[in-house]
Amino acid sequence: MSLISAIVLIVAIVVIAGAFRNRQQGRRDHYTETFEGSARERELEAEIEQLRERVKVLERIATEDRGAKALAEKIEDLRDD
Repeated sequence: MSLISAIVLIVAIVVIAGAFRNRQQGRRDHYTETFEGSARERELEAEIEQLRERVKVLERIATEDRGAKALAEKIEDLRDD
């Protein structure tokens, strides 16, 4: 094997190894982005969860007050009779 053949072989090995490494890194990045979600997606999911909690509190306030109003209305109806 001549010196030039050895150099070509080494360069080919380095290029193939680099391409393989880039391909594996791309798969890892895709896996991470696909299954863990991007930072923006995680931020939006956290915001949605906060909004859901706020809606739960508002629903509880609205329904708790409804019972008191209904009772007050029934008392007023009985007074009118």
